[in-house]
Amino acid sequence: MLNKPGSRNGDDLPPLSEYVDALSGWAAKLRGGSLLFILLALLLLWLATGIYSVQPGEEGVVQTFGRFTSVSTSGLNYHLPAPIQQVTIVNVSSIRRAEIGFRSTAAQRQDVLSEALMLTADENIVKVELLVQYRIADSRAFVFNVQDPEDVLLTSAEVALRDTVGKMTIDAVITEERARVQDQTRVILSQLMEYYKTGIQITDVRLQGADPPEEVRDAFQEVVRALADKERLINESQAYQNDIVPRARGNKQKLIQEADAFKQQRVLQATGDAERFLSILQAYRLAPDVTRERMHIESLEGVLQQVELTLLDPDAIGGQVLPFLPLKGLDSPDLSSPSLETAPAEGN
Repeated sequence: MLNKPGSRNGDDLPPLSEYVDALSGWAAKLRGGSLLFILLALLLLWLATGIYSVQPGEEGVVQTFGRFTSVSTSGLNYHLPAPIQQVTIVNVSSIRRAEIGFRSTAAQRQDVLSEALMLTADENIVKVELLVQYRIADSRAFVFNVQDPEDVLLTSAEVALRDTVGKMTIDAVITEERARVQDQTRVILSQLMEYYKTGIQITDVRLQGADPPEEVRDAFQEVVRALADKERLINESQAYQNDIVPRARGNKQKLIQEADAFKQQRVLQATGDAERFLSILQAYRLAPDVTRERMHIESLEGVLQQVELTLLDPDAIGGQVLPFLPLKGLDSPDLSSPSLETAPAEGN
C-alpha cells in the first residue's frame, strides 16, 4: 500500500518538507558570487576543449556546423568547441596499402576468392592477387567528397584489375606480361580516383600472384618453365653472338690487312723484276755478247750454289791424288733386311 505524500511510515523516512527546506538552503548559499564562478569555470573548461595538436605529416580538417572551414597544419591549434566546430585529423604522409584477392595480418594470410578469381580474354579463370600502395594527397577531398574513400579504393582497384585481365590471355597474365597488368591497372585506378575526387594518390601497384586454377596448374607451370628455357637460350645465343661476331670481324680485318700486305709485296716484287729485265734489255742492246756471257755465268752461279762439287786438278801433287767415293748423306743399310742375310751352305 502506497503512502500519501507527506505521511510517515514509522520513523525511517523524513517528511517531504525537510527535503524542500534542504534544497532551499543550498540554493541560498550559491547566491551571489559562487554560482557565477562555477558558471565561468564551466565555460572555460568548455572553451579549452577546442585546443588540439596536429603532428608532423598530418593535417586537420576543420568543420563549422558540418561545413568545411579550413585545413590546419602541424603544431598547436585551436577550434571552437563542439558542437560549433570539430576537427578531423588526417595523416597525409604515410603510405597505406589495400589488398585485392587476399587479406593479411601479422599472424596469418587469407585468400578472398570472390575478389581473386577473374575471367581472361580467352575465357579462362585465373587467380590474381594485387597490392595497392597509396597516400592521401588532399585531406579535404578525402573527408568530404566520399563517404568511405578507402572502400571506394578497394572497389575501384578490383574493377581496374578485372578490366585489365579481361583484355588479356591467361598465358600473358601469368607469364610474359605481368608488368603490363600492373601498369595498366595503375593507370585505370588513378583515373577512377581522380574521377571520384577521393583525394587519394596511387603510389604503386604490385602483382602479388597470378596463377591458373589448381586443376591445370601443373600444365601451366610446364609452359612457364618452357618460356624460361627459351629466354635462357636466347640470352646464351646473344652472348655467343656478342663474343663471336667481334672476333670474326677482327679476323676479317687481319686477313684483309695481310692480303693488302701480300698484294703490295707482289706488286713491288713484280715492279722490281720488270725494272731489272728492262735494265738487262738495255745492257743487252748495248753489248749483246758481254751481257749474254754475264747472264750465263749468273745462271751457273745460281745452279752451282745448290750442288756440292769437288774439283780435282790432275796436275796437283804430281797427279798422285787418290779419287774416292764420298759416302756422306747415304743411309746406313738395314742389316735386318732379308736380302742381306747369309745364304745357308749347301749340304747342311
